[in-house]
Amino acid sequence: MDEKNRVTLADVAAAAGVSKMTASRALRGAGDVSARSIEKVRQTAKDIGYVGNHLASSLSGKRSDLIGVLVPSLANIVFAEVLSGIAEGIEGSGLQPVFGVTDYDLEKEYNIIRSMLSWNPAGLIVTGLDQSDDSTRLLKNADIPVVQIMDVDGTPVDACVGLSHYSAGEAMAETLIAMGRSRIGYIGCDLNKDTRAQKRLEGFKRSLAKNGLSLVVEKTSENPSAAKTGRDLTALALAEEPDLDGIYYSNDDLAAGGAFHCIACGISVPERVALAGFNGLDLIDSLPVKIITSRTPRREIGKTAVEFITGANRTNEKPESRTIAFTPSISVET
Repeated sequence: MDEKNRVTLADVAAAAGVSKMTASRALRGAGDVSARSIEKVRQTAKDIGYVGNHLASSLSGKRSDLIGVLVPSLANIVFAEVLSGIAEGIEGSGLQPVFGVTDYDLEKEYNIIRSMLSWNPAGLIVTGLDQSDDSTRLLKNADIPVVQIMDVDGTPVDACVGLSHYSAGEAMAETLIAMGRSRIGYIGCDLNKDTRAQKRLEGFKRSLAKNGLSLVVEKTSENPSAAKTGRDLTALALAEEPDLDGIYYSNDDLAAGGAFHCIACGISVPERVALAGFNGLDLIDSLPVKIITSRTPRREIGKTAVEFITGANRTNEKPESRTIAFTPSISVET
């Protein structure tokens, strides 16, 4: 279709019997337009094949109907579930998510933020609170709702939805100690990039120290988290310290790998050694042995993040509380 035949906003307005401004606001789901008008305009746009022009909107200085979402990985089901919550929260708002994957790379994160902001999005959802100074500067100057998710241990740019990873680590240490475990090891991956896993480890160590304990062995890898890595590192840890009675993993993937090693070697879990992970993945519930885990509300975090953005767009006012902290539940089945 050439430019002169493209259906315009003026065509939608005329067909729906409303002004061009009302049609524009209805398509964006603005709060001062009645639900009846929104439904009528959107159905009209659908009937006549109107798709809009996001580029023209962004160049004119108007906010687009896009929400930028940055996550460190799509390979990890944790972030897939967060995205699912975001998609559910956006449904019916007239907004559309645009995803960027940072691979835990600060420079890549900066470039994605910069690119997304050039489209004048309605808001940004960014994973974590540990962006580079350059990225933080961009977010502070964005003049749109910015929601940082998955972490509350730090100072947010605007709004924040997540959990305290320091507290999560402390709580898991207290759980293992309450089970009578005192020779405890740690296994983690990608700690040089995953700041939230670093915080959990710090909280875990802090709680051990309060109880006169310390890690007996610590095995880490720079490789991405995977069950095979967890199995290999567990084998190394138990070979070095065969009397370990507890192991804390940076996540459930690694803990599952540890369980596979113990099963293969006839090491009873959790009777002989308690294995503890993080996230509460469905995989954990499918294993023939019981693994302790911190269950995190990932979908709820995604949905709540969207509410900050749609609420700000609807009322032009900021909610009173700009930080919402969830507390993960620890699942202990022995």
